[in-house]
Amino acid sequence: MKANVDAICYRSRPLKNGEFPIMLRITKSRQRKYVSLGLSIRADHWDFTRNRPKRSCPNKEHIERLIAAKITKYNTRILELTTQERAYTAKSLVASLQAKTQHRTVHDFFRSLIAELLKAGKLGNASVYRYAHDSLLNFTGGRLGIPFSDIDPAWLKRYEAWVRARNYKETTLSQLFRTLRSVYNKAIEQQLVKREYYPFTMFKINRFDTSTRKRAIPKETIRRIIALDLSDAWPNTRLARDLFVFSYFGAGINFTDMACLTLGNIQEGWVHYVRKKTGKAIRFPLTDETCTILAKYRQTNPTSDDYLFPILDKRTHRTEQQRYDRIHKMLTNTNRRLKEIGRRVGIENLTTYVARHSFATVLKREGVSTSIICESLGHSSEKVTQIYLDSFENTQIDEAMKHLL
Repeated sequence: MKANVDAICYRSRPLKNGEFPIMLRITKSRQRKYVSLGLSIRADHWDFTRNRPKRSCPNKEHIERLIAAKITKYNTRILELTTQERAYTAKSLVASLQAKTQHRTVHDFFRSLIAELLKAGKLGNASVYRYAHDSLLNFTGGRLGIPFSDIDPAWLKRYEAWVRARNYKETTLSQLFRTLRSVYNKAIEQQLVKREYYPFTMFKINRFDTSTRKRAIPKETIRRIIALDLSDAWPNTRLARDLFVFSYFGAGINFTDMACLTLGNIQEGWVHYVRKKTGKAIRFPLTDETCTILAKYRQTNPTSDDYLFPILDKRTHRTEQQRYDRIHKMLTNTNRRLKEIGRRVGIENLTTYVARHSFATVLKREGVSTSIICESLGHSSEKVTQIYLDSFENTQIDEAMKHLL
């Protein structure tokens, strides 16, 4: 059943000035929903039989134009839903139009998505969206309150030229445009913009060079890092080396997931955890090297929720934001310390991410099946790697781990 939309003078709610509000009344399946038009009128100026202003109404033409525009807007939305064979109620019809009005600009929609990510605890993704939003805001000189239909291939080319003039890395350029494309697709899904305006069919972003310098190092260099005498170094430097080595022997576990590991993640000689970024369940066996590192930081009377590494403190870092900020700060400090260690063994840029690449590359060079470990741990192949690691027998992964040194 199609919804009916008409305007009424709402006599049951008189205003202080003696006038009555003009409302839209949406009726569907005997359910009604009223929407204020922000207009009011005297009762003697309204024709209650025909539901329209009388000829004697001083602002008759103005009121009629506003009413007609609103009714047309709702009827257009009803036609869209009917054509798409989507069920709706009077209440959901109003809600869908209000949502479209609330987030009709690129700026508004970006902010709503960032708020949703923060509410869901996805602080990393929220940071990526905020970075892209701020870049667009700077590009437009603070005038990002534009509809998505304004973003066409020519607009994107101007934005690309602006970004390149600021000497952004190609990978950063790719991230900015991939984020914008993702937001545009979400806007289409929420019907904030018609699919026919989609600009990324002509403006291809896969042409951006996202290849990065090889980060993996040979296992001979790993041995030198492990054997390096750091007895005279700061405790944070020794912790940085331990985290690097643990990641290497821990199937390339990344810094955030290491920081969140607790005693409860260890089960029968294996570490089980859920990847923070992808939500995938991952496991890897403890080795002599990782056991030695964990013993170094073991608390006197640990409980199952005690962290394995001195990065987070459950008494201090209670909220998701506090944990995110602490991890980000410690990651920066750890990579700074690793660069110092790298210089001592002849490595230009040693970071925690090098451990992830090295784990995959060393196993590959040793002839370990690509079914167990992929050559790269980039975003696209990382998911595949994790799926395969989960699907093999423990003995197969044990055998593969023997090739790390």
